[in-house]
Amino acid sequence: MGYGAAAERVQQLFLEGRRGEAIAEVPDQLADEIALCGPPARIRERLGAWRRTPVTTLVAMTRDPAVLRLLAEEVL
Repeated sequence: MGYGAAAERVQQLFLEGRRGEAIAEVPDQLADEIALCGPPARIRERLGAWRRTPVTTLVAMTRDPAVLRLLAEEVL
């Protein structure tokens, strides 16, 4: 995906037990490309972009039932 050097650095830090530093090293652009994160308006915007791709499965991870309801309303 074009983030090989960053992935190697993240892995190195993680394997050294430096989890916080590893998380901080994940490029924001990578996270934005592979995840729907942020406030509802941002998720709506990004979901529209994902709908125009071959992606057919969306995995939702949250502990907040309100977030799941919001996502279900947007997807359906």
